[in-house]
Amino acid sequence: MRSSGILLHISSLPGKYGIGTLGAEARRFVDFLVESGQEYWQILPIGPTGFGDSPYQSYSAYAGNPLLIDIQTLIDEGLVSPDDHDLQFLEKKQSFTDYAQLDSFKQIVLKKAGAKFFASADLKTLERFEEFCRDNDFWLEDYALFTALKAHFKGVMWTEWDDGIRLRRAESVNRYKEQLADSMKYVKFVQYKFFEQYFALKKYANSKGVKIYGDMPIYVSMDSSDIWASPELFMLDEDCRPTKVAGCPPDDFSPTGQLWGNPLYDWEYMEATGYEWWISRVEHSCKLFDLTRIDHFRGFESFYAIPYGNETAEIGEWLPGPSMKLFKAIRAKLGDVKLVAEDLGFLTDDVRKMLKESGYPGMNVLEFAFGGDNSSYLPHNYVRNSVTYIGTHDNDTAMGWYESADKATRKNAKKYMALTKKEGANWGMIRTAYASVSGLAVIQMQDFLGLGSEARMNIPSTIGNGNWAWRLNGDELTSSLAKKIMKYTKRYFRAPVKKKIKVKAVKKAE
Repeated sequence: MRSSGILLHISSLPGKYGIGTLGAEARRFVDFLVESGQEYWQILPIGPTGFGDSPYQSYSAYAGNPLLIDIQTLIDEGLVSPDDHDLQFLEKKQSFTDYAQLDSFKQIVLKKAGAKFFASADLKTLERFEEFCRDNDFWLEDYALFTALKAHFKGVMWTEWDDGIRLRRAESVNRYKEQLADSMKYVKFVQYKFFEQYFALKKYANSKGVKIYGDMPIYVSMDSSDIWASPELFMLDEDCRPTKVAGCPPDDFSPTGQLWGNPLYDWEYMEATGYEWWISRVEHSCKLFDLTRIDHFRGFESFYAIPYGNETAEIGEWLPGPSMKLFKAIRAKLGDVKLVAEDLGFLTDDVRKMLKESGYPGMNVLEFAFGGDNSSYLPHNYVRNSVTYIGTHDNDTAMGWYESADKATRKNAKKYMALTKKEGANWGMIRTAYASVSGLAVIQMQDFLGLGSEARMNIPSTIGNGNWAWRLNGDELTSSLAKKIMKYTKRYFRAPVKKKIKVKAVKKAE
């Protein structure tokens, strides 16, 4: 079935508390998706953001981001007073998120909510909380201790903690669990509230026929509970220091390559344990999302390993990944999970073979199509089993890209897509994506609004520059825009088809 969706992270929603949340504005956006004929809402990773405020550098592969918890919902539940003076520091409608200020004041408000919750919750509510803790114990206990420890050690990376707890010696773990019991309980409360709000939103979206399309980074952050709790899964030495880290080699876009710095998996150990960790992670993702994009899919066939301590990615080596062994194990345990393979970048025949064998749809990016004479990203090369974008969160907006492209690229794009000033370059690119044979076309919200580079979500390999901070102002989601999107959606047969119920005529008995 042909369908379409909009890419807009939750943090980019409008609202008065400094960042988009899981509350009323999120449900309003679901209604906008329905009105504009969209079947998918694509979001970025929803874990707690770490280094550089990036959702791809999270403190946990399982936890939810406390910053996305809706304050108004907590007010409605009586856990936060509407007159709380600390709310004034969050009440900002700016179009960019100030993460530094937001985090400190939101933690203050959430701690008050946690104290009120444990002091006033009835027995049934506390039983639901305890049930949540039991159901998620496989990750929540380690994450709660990790988060409490980070606060105890003033936010420094766990590799700098005292050796006893850094290396998880039993005596130290037990001592800190006792010492930080109240802090751990608070962390669990925050996660309880996050997932309570998240699944309420997902239920609302699904009831309206909208599917949540999520994102799973291939790697986890070095400063995460995952690596601290299970160092044996990664390429670390006996002192829990990385031996090799992830990245990409130099190319035309980055002469020194991309140094991501994430520790790499010990795939031999993963295989010996039946890929249990990965199966658990994918299973968790399938509960959160109706469709999941796996970032850097080519890294499962082979991955670029950079010696730890290098300042650039210029020196490294390609090492073999698990390839189809991992995905066969996932399928054997979980069945046919709904995954999309982010297969962008340098691809080999072996990577293409793995993608074809997996059966997962790959990705197309229009902005990659017009710099050469015979690009595989030109729409006439697409296949049905794929997802087409103008650009992802790592790319410029359609207007930003078009206006900054060199003369030859812009000429190629204009001719191929029949772009006109009357229609607008952004709408011409939307039309081209929708007209493609791809089963799913996903467009950034910024491109429907015709915004330039100032609304870009991220510039890879950079910190700052407004990365991850862009937001809607609140008045953009109009009915006229929804009708225009619906017009394009219907024209290219991507609008949801309402099934007609056939009623057989019953002959009247003589």
